[in-house]
Amino acid sequence: MSNYPSELRYAKSHEWLRDDGNGLYTVGITEHAQELLGDLVYVELPEVGAELNAGDSAGVVESVKAASDIYAPVSGEVVAVNETLADAPEKVNKEPFKGGWLFKIKISEEAELDDLLDADGYAEHVDSGE
Repeated sequence: MSNYPSELRYAKSHEWLRDDGNGLYTVGITEHAQELLGDLVYVELPEVGAELNAGDSAGVVESVKAASDIYAPVSGEVVAVNETLADAPEKVNKEPFKGGWLFKIKISEEAELDDLLDADGYAEHVDSGE
């Protein structure tokens, strides 16, 4: 059974978002998503400085089973990427909510946060099989 920390916001496309303060947010993929993908072997991250709109493809994760796009859960500028994943993509599997984070974004549209799910809403979304 997957874990959905209550302090995070979730996109229906299975990314999570953590408020780091001052308009900065950390983005990763959920435990549920990494479990579906299986063992990750490669992670492609966005460029620092890239401007993303909510729903834009921000990168790719590849596993032994499949490849999947990573989507920006909110609009903004990418201000940091988790460079340790280049040599250790398995961190996303081992620590999806901590060391396996993907990138940090400076949000440009605070109202987009209202479009994301809380932990209970995300659990219902996963259970619905959408």
